[in-house]
Formats: sequence, C-alpha cells, structure tokens
Amino acid sequence: MEIKNVILQLRTKKGLSQDELAEKLYVTRQAVSRWETGETVPNTETLKLLSKLFDVSINTLLGSPRKLVCQCCGMPLDDSAISREPDGTFNEEYCKWCYTDGRFVYTSLDELTGFLVEHMSNENWPPEQARAYFEEQLPRLNYWQQKRIE
Repeated sequence: MEIKNVILQLRTKKGLSQDELAEKLYVTRQAVSRWETGETVPNTETLKLLSKLFDVSINTLLGSPRKLVCQCCGMPLDDSAISREPDGTFNEEYCKWCYTDGRFVYTSLDELTGFLVEHMSNENWPPEQARAYFEEQLPRLNYWQQKRIE
C-alpha cells in the first residue's frame, strides 16, 4: 500500500478530518491533503509524530517497504511484535521479546539458542536440527555481530 493510502486510511479510522490531523501535527490542512493525494510525503519529524499518533511503525506508514526481522532472534516483525523504547516509540530493529523496556533480554547466544530450541522444535523439526539452524543463522544478525565486536 502506498503512503498516501496508509495516511488516509489511518486518519479516517481514527475519525479525524484533515483539519484535525493537521492541527495535531502542527501542519496545514493543505499539507495533509498533499500527502493523501501523493503530491508530497511527510518529513522525518512528521513521520515520527504520525507513528506516535496512530500507534504504527514508520515502516507501516511508508507502506511496509522493508521486511523487518528482529536483529536478535530473526523473527519476522510486524507492528504487534516490534519492540518499543521506554518513551513508547517503536524500535524497528528488535522484537518485543528480545528488547523490552530499553534493555536486551538475551545477553548470550547460547541462552537465546537454548530458549528457541526448547520452544520451537517439534516432531517435524527435532531439537538437533533446530539447534543447528539457530547456531548457523543467529550469528549473522546485527545484534550478535555487534556483540562479537565488543
């Protein structure tokens, strides 16, 4: 979906007129109209305000151009699973289970691997196979790459 359609849909879902949305964002009604017709797009600061107002990630506002993946555990992310910073803003790098209240839950790759193997293996994906997969994939994610450098 294009950003113009996303903004229009979110605005109408929230029951706001263009004037009311403009007032909340400190812009003109014409600016909102131009976003909704696709003439222009909101700037970065306005995207942050829209994200907070509509309680959606900036990625969602932009029509989900990026397929987000938690950079700690590798889980695909949507707005219901994206972590938040202590101020309530979205952190699109991590899921809410790996990063919560401004802190990382898992401090070691072994700890996360053990948790994932325990909770994700089943009769179709035995623990040994799950462990081999996670031991190969997890170190490629940004969080673990950075931990290795530290």
